[in-house]
Amino acid sequence: MSALFSRTFLLAVVLSLTACASSEQAKQQAEQVPVNQAPVYDDPRDPFERVNRSLWDFNYDILDAYILRPATVGYMTVVPKPARKGLINVVDNLGEPASFLNSILQAKPEKAAVSAGRFLVNSTVGVLGIFDVASKIGLERADEDFNQTLAVWGVGDGPYLMVPARGPTTVRGTAGGLVDNLYFPLGLLNTPLTLTRAAILALDGREQLMQVENMLNDSLDPYSFVKQSYFQRQLFKIYDGNPPAPEETLDDDILDFLDDID
Repeated sequence: MSALFSRTFLLAVVLSLTACASSEQAKQQAEQVPVNQAPVYDDPRDPFERVNRSLWDFNYDILDAYILRPATVGYMTVVPKPARKGLINVVDNLGEPASFLNSILQAKPEKAAVSAGRFLVNSTVGVLGIFDVASKIGLERADEDFNQTLAVWGVGDGPYLMVPARGPTTVRGTAGGLVDNLYFPLGLLNTPLTLTRAAILALDGREQLMQVENMLNDSLDPYSFVKQSYFQRQLFKIYDGNPPAPEETLDDDILDFLDDID
């Protein structure tokens, strides 16, 4: 399971506390559909919802329950927290050149300069990124990806997809992820290093869920929460934390939370 799935899952739990519209809609649909009749899915963003729901069940009920969560518990037990922080710092540092290039493509020179500065500082003073020295001197991570770049260029999301072992994405998000992995230095990593990076991201993301996962389990429709939170997160990133106001605006605490998990 990727970090994207884990972080989106975490955001879904937080959104559940705001009683977001998707939950109410799912409740209304459940009340209108007889028990012996298959539910009708009409979300235009999610034309493959029947298949996606099955893949969500596979991801969460099988892969997460029997592989990712137990592995994360073992990882947290064996690897001390400072070491885990150092590992995720290294992984994040490898993504700074991609963030730099995407900032350029999005005409955000200030963010590009920050990403370049972070990579230089953390790769040298921070010992290959183990220590996030850049944040301590005021260079906060920008985290721009090619999915955001495509959105800025006017490319639509495409159908929503629930990918086995990865989690929620869209056609645009999938294409963006593939391009980001071609940037230096990610494109130079061999297969073992690429798998190690993916594993660290997944374990770190899953670790963030440990204290709040029960809230999502108790929600009316976890699948809808995850889908809604995915699109909310993408809007938040595309508009640099200031998305257009929806019908139900997220409060300041939720916006601060979104900013913290990027």
